Amino acid sequence: MAKGKVTFNEDICKGCELCVMACPKNLISMNTEKINKKGYNAAYIANPEECIGCGNCAVMCPDSVITVERI
Repeated sequence: MAKGKVTFNEDICKGCELCVMACPKNLISMNTEKINKKGYNAAYIANPEECIGCGNCAVMCPDSVITVERI
């Protein structure tokens, strides 16, 4: 069962991939199928049910794209 709920504001993501590197469970990937309003491939969580709610991704994000809620 998930311990965290992660939400991405894909429209402001600049695709820096810092969140990808910060995730200890390797759950975050870049969406190579879609380009956001800024022209970047945005980050997304591949398996949200496996999130542990650590918040590393949100801390690393320089643009406050990610919100983590513990559940």
